[in-house]
Amino acid sequence: MIEGLAVSLYGRPAGIPVILSPGLDGQGACWRPQVRALMNRYRVILYDHRGAGMSDRTALPDGYAVSHMAGDICAILDGLDYEAAHIVGHGAGALAALQLALDRPERVLSVSAINGWAVIEPYTTRCFDIQTGICRAGGPQAWLKAQPLFLFPAEWIADHLDDLDALATRQAAGLQSGRTLAARMEALSGFDVRGRLPDIACPVLVMGSLDDMLVPVRASASLAEGLPNAQFIAVPWGGHAVNITVPEEFDRYLLAFLREL
Repeated sequence: MIEGLAVSLYGRPAGIPVILSPGLDGQGACWRPQVRALMNRYRVILYDHRGAGMSDRTALPDGYAVSHMAGDICAILDGLDYEAAHIVGHGAGALAALQLALDRPERVLSVSAINGWAVIEPYTTRCFDIQTGICRAGGPQAWLKAQPLFLFPAEWIADHLDDLDALATRQAAGLQSGRTLAARMEALSGFDVRGRLPDIACPVLVMGSLDDMLVPVRASASLAEGLPNAQFIAVPWGGHAVNITVPEEFDRYLLAFLREL
């Protein structure tokens, strides 16, 4: 534990650190395919977001914001005695990485922003409203059961129903509370760095999925356009959780970006 955050280390102890920050679910296990791809070259750091997984599950503070998520990444760097790291973030994790690059640029070697945004799309806000309604009506377990519809292509869901049931069972133990989920959605909804994108000087890989059912790909494209040192990759198929549905393709893009730095 580092300041209440559950942290796991993989790969080369002397390797350049890569922190993998998860999305709204908050559980770092979503990055398991990438651990295998990165660990031969890098020091890979997984963690659960505050309020989820094995991290501190107490209520999040009033006024919780993406800056708090960025501060947690900084706390991990401090706890592991790293000056800086490559930050790979998915959804919520992408926003946290961008915020850290603004708040503490000296701590960020690069950002990989997967299906993130500079400002939330009204469509994503509607998805959040639907998810919140599901959670209020049926509890966090109902939210967990509905999540695949927002994360994966329909064909992939149809072919992996047993895998998704097993995944839901594993995730249930670290499921965030309804109050935490609402606070995290509110933080993501309030994130708006459109006017500050030119201040992010580090290299940024922006990856968006053309068939993302939660974050329209134009949000990623717009994010990349506003950054001074970004490359944009539009993945043709894979949905929001593209690192899970097409891991080999995803890993190829990520490794190519990191190896250039």
